Amino acid sequence: MAPAVNLNPEQATDPVDAILFVSFGGPEGPEEVIPFLENVLRGRNVPRERLLQVAKHYELFGGVSPINNQNRNLITALREELKSHGPDLPIYWGNRNWHPLLADTVRQMRADGIKHALAFVTAAYSSYSSCRQYRENIEAALREAGAGAPRVDKLRPFYNHPLFIQANAENVSLALAEIPDARRGATELIFTAHSIPQTMADSSAYESQLQETCRLVAAAVGHSRYQLVYQSRSGSPAQPWLSPDIYDCLRELKRDSDVVVAPIGFVSDHMEVIYDLDTEARQVAGEFGIQMVRAKTAGTHPLFVQMIRCLVAERLAGLEQAFVGTQGPLPDVCPPDCCLPGIST
Repeated sequence: MAPAVNLNPEQATDPVDAILFVSFGGPEGPEEVIPFLENVLRGRNVPRERLLQVAKHYELFGGVSPINNQNRNLITALREELKSHGPDLPIYWGNRNWHPLLADTVRQMRADGIKHALAFVTAAYSSYSSCRQYRENIEAALREAGAGAPRVDKLRPFYNHPLFIQANAENVSLALAEIPDARRGATELIFTAHSIPQTMADSSAYESQLQETCRLVAAAVGHSRYQLVYQSRSGSPAQPWLSPDIYDCLRELKRDSDVVVAPIGFVSDHMEVIYDLDTEARQVAGEFGIQMVRAKTAGTHPLFVQMIRCLVAERLAGLEQAFVGTQGPLPDVCPPDCCLPGIST
C-alpha cells in the first residue's frame, strides 16, 4: 500500500505557494521514442514486439508526441487564467515517463523554496493508472528530492465537474454540427476511453465514472443515441480488458452511416487520439463507408482551463465541491485502499 502523498507532515500549515502540473509525458524526437516506451512499460509484462509496434506509430509523426506541446499550451492558458482571476501561483510541470520528469521538477521546486503545492493531474477518472499511480509517482519524486522537498497534495479527479462536462459538450456539439441536418438524428455518438485490464477496472470506479460522463455530455447536447467503447488496449490477448473495442464497434455499424467519435477518456489530442482514432479508426470507418467526425478533447477549451482554476480555488478556500449528475464529488484525499489492484471499491 502506498504512503500518503504528504511526505512532509511538519509542513502541513504552510500555505499553498505553487501548482504542480503532472502528466504522462512523450518523446520529442526519434531518438527518444524507445527510451520513452521503455519507461512506460517498465515492470509490465508487455512483449518487446509490442513496444516496437507502438514505436512505429510515433515514427509516422516524426518521433514526436503532441502531448508535451499541448501541455505547454494548457499551462500557458492556465497561467493567464490564474493571473486574471487568481490565485496567481507559479506553475511547475513534471511528467511520469519523460522529460521534464517529476523528480527533476520537484528538485527545482525545492531549490526555489516551494513549500506546499497542489498537483493537477491530466486524468479525469479514477483507476490505478490514472490516479493512484500518479500519487505514487509524486511520492517517489518527493523521496528522490529528499530533505526540504515540498508538501504536494493532489487535486481530486474531475470527471463530473460541470465545466469539464460543458467543455466536452461544446466540442461534441461542434462535431455533430458537421453532420447534415437530415442525418444528424441517426448519427451514432461513440465515446471512447483507454481500455484497462478488467482486474484494474474491478478495483476502481473507472467504468461507472466514464458512463456518468458520457450520460451527462450526451444529455447536454440532446443526443440520446450514444455508447461507450474502448481503445488502445496493450495487454496480452489472454487477459480480459474492458470492451467493446472501437474498431469492432465501427465494423458493426450500418454501411454509409454517420458517426461522431468523442475521446471522452482523454483530455488532450495526444498519440492515442491522433493515431488510434484519427489514423486507424478513420481507416476502418472508410473501409465500411462510414462518415466519421472526431470531436476535440477538452484541450485548452476556456471552460476546461477555468475548471482547473476552480479546483484550486475550492481547495484553498474550502468551497463546496462542484459536480453534476448523481455520483457526487470525489474526496480530496483518496481512501487508503482506493484503486489498488485486487481490491473492489
